[in-house]
Amino acid sequence: MNKPLVILEVREDVALVCIDNPPVNALSRGVREGLVKALRQAAADSRVSAVVLYCAGRTFVAGADIAEFDSGQPSTEDIHELFGLLDGYARPVVAALHGTALGGGLELALVSHFRVASRSAKVGLPEVHLGLLPGAGGTQRLPRLIGAKAALELILSGKQVAADQALALGIVDEVVDGDLLDAAIVFAHRVIEEHRPQRRASALPVNPASVPAGLFEQARQTLAQQRSGNPAPVRIIACVEAAVTQPFTQGLATEQRLFGECLHSPASAALRHRFFAEREVSKIPGLSGNLTPRSISRVGVVGAGTMGGGIAMNFANIGMPVVIVETTQAALDRSLGIVRKNYEAAVAKGRLSPAQLDQRMSLLRGALDYPELAECDLVIEAVFEDLALKKQVCARLGQVCRPGAIIASNTSSLDVDALAQASGRPADVLGMHFFSPAHVMRLLEVVRGAHTGTDVLSTVVKLARTIGKVPVVSGVCYGFIGNRMAECYLREAEQLLLEGATAQQVDAAVESLGLPMGPFRMLDLAGVDVVAKVVIERGKSGQLLAGPTYRAVALKLMELGRYGQKTGSGFYRYEGRTPLPDPAIEQICAALAARHGIIRRHDIAEQEIIERCFYPLINEGAKVLEEGIAYRPGDIDVVWINGYSFPDYLGGPMFWADQLGLSTIAARMDHYAAQLGNEHGYWSQAALLKRLAAAGRGFASLTESELGGATG
Repeated sequence: MNKPLVILEVREDVALVCIDNPPVNALSRGVREGLVKALRQAAADSRVSAVVLYCAGRTFVAGADIAEFDSGQPSTEDIHELFGLLDGYARPVVAALHGTALGGGLELALVSHFRVASRSAKVGLPEVHLGLLPGAGGTQRLPRLIGAKAALELILSGKQVAADQALALGIVDEVVDGDLLDAAIVFAHRVIEEHRPQRRASALPVNPASVPAGLFEQARQTLAQQRSGNPAPVRIIACVEAAVTQPFTQGLATEQRLFGECLHSPASAALRHRFFAEREVSKIPGLSGNLTPRSISRVGVVGAGTMGGGIAMNFANIGMPVVIVETTQAALDRSLGIVRKNYEAAVAKGRLSPAQLDQRMSLLRGALDYPELAECDLVIEAVFEDLALKKQVCARLGQVCRPGAIIASNTSSLDVDALAQASGRPADVLGMHFFSPAHVMRLLEVVRGAHTGTDVLSTVVKLARTIGKVPVVSGVCYGFIGNRMAECYLREAEQLLLEGATAQQVDAAVESLGLPMGPFRMLDLAGVDVVAKVVIERGKSGQLLAGPTYRAVALKLMELGRYGQKTGSGFYRYEGRTPLPDPAIEQICAALAARHGIIRRHDIAEQEIIERCFYPLINEGAKVLEEGIAYRPGDIDVVWINGYSFPDYLGGPMFWADQLGLSTIAARMDHYAAQLGNEHGYWSQAALLKRLAAAGRGFASLTESELGGATG
């Protein structure tokens, strides 16, 4: 028999209603139905003077069951039945909060008459991150409890607040230490003995003092200055304004109407896709859940450059000691100085205390010799992106690292299997590709080599979550998932320059989709010399099967010493960090075009730029899937959203491709093959794209048996 999701127990004169829906007590349909049943039974019991609503397990209700939103027929009737029953309940209802009370969970608490929280609890309404707004009265009840300004800030930000702050705001009535359920029962008895009336948020007025003049207009103006396709914020503002200007029932109707608009918007569907995709990435097909992870308590980093220092910060941030190895003391001092400046910037912004800065810096130790790494459980090499150099480093690490230590490479594109073989212990080796700046960017590509041990892979995936990263497992190929696809994008962007487009024209077209910067601003920021050297190294390896114009502009700029921002000129010229159009780029591109017989034109439209930059990228993503480099289309989307700032409200390139229609993309690939020629296969469709397009399917329709898996 299935265990009930809601359990009713009467203890003396208090009805204890327990939600037990692991792992996070989601407010699913079954839970809602169970609550209605339990509350009605308690109402019919003459012994009951009050109700305590609490949850089993590690958390209060941490949100609604989001999967119901994508079921095609999301029902809201029962939640309104439940909340209506609670709102008008004849006996006081006390919600006991522990863990996190988020989204629908906090709304459930808000419709209760009183709220008691454990000191470690956190509360919040994070629906905005899914392109939604609180749809069960949250936008109407919260302003009545804590005021319009505070409620608007909380709902727009989606942030969680700790119990003590929730008490100060007025979200909860009491914060307790010790046993929460016992404290909630004591609180309920106090309410009964003092004959306190039920404090129904729906019956409270919004405090006029909490509505500064121009509050909502200013919020709309601020929103208008931000580039975002999220449908929720503007509607959240309207809902909180309705709480101020409309009676509760009318405001609730406004909330429900605007919630429906959000729910059925393409952007919210994309944001919900991201939510689920980020949770799927840690599920590795064929990997046993019973694997015992290796113990990681001390980390080593080889290479004290910008990446090495940033990587080290991730571990110091969680209290783990780090040894950083470099060849010179000057390089070590420079790296640790940069790390200190990063932490000092966090202190200046109030994100760290001076004591935390000192504590984290104390965990970082510099060394000039490899034997200092002998006691480390994980060593990450972050030296220059040169295969021969990295093989030398990995060979040395294979000798000095203790048995059972994990050896990782931060390479962004090179052959992890070759590095694993160089180490002499390939089962201990994988790739950990951090993105720059390494202490900020959420993405970590975990590259699974042909011989990587399953326990090594499992350990690093779990560790990534511990240091606040989103891990995506990739097989071994040039560039892995992200940089392999980015090559197609950058190739076409540069080709458009040769054909007559300007750098600012291409960047503007790409940014119109919502990317924070186009390809040429990004290349100038990263360093034109850095990316050009990657192309050169790939050519040396014999992997670069390309025409004579492949990345010709970047290679020419490196030759001319135009490395980007750091030299004051690249694809743009710079005044400080401000990119300005540079006539010299037009001359360079015109000369290259003449040399290669390219006829330049001035009719390149924005749509052509978007199609030529992104459709080959999507096509390469299809190849990544059919080769088994990535497990799922959603894994690719997570890489591009978190590593390359692809707009989350488009859901990532593979989700976006499904919305565009794969048949449309396939047809345009054929169009450009005919128009531009296809001597080097740039416009040849991946077999997977061709098959899905012909069948009228999308990437999301792929079954597990149709995907190869990242086996390396």
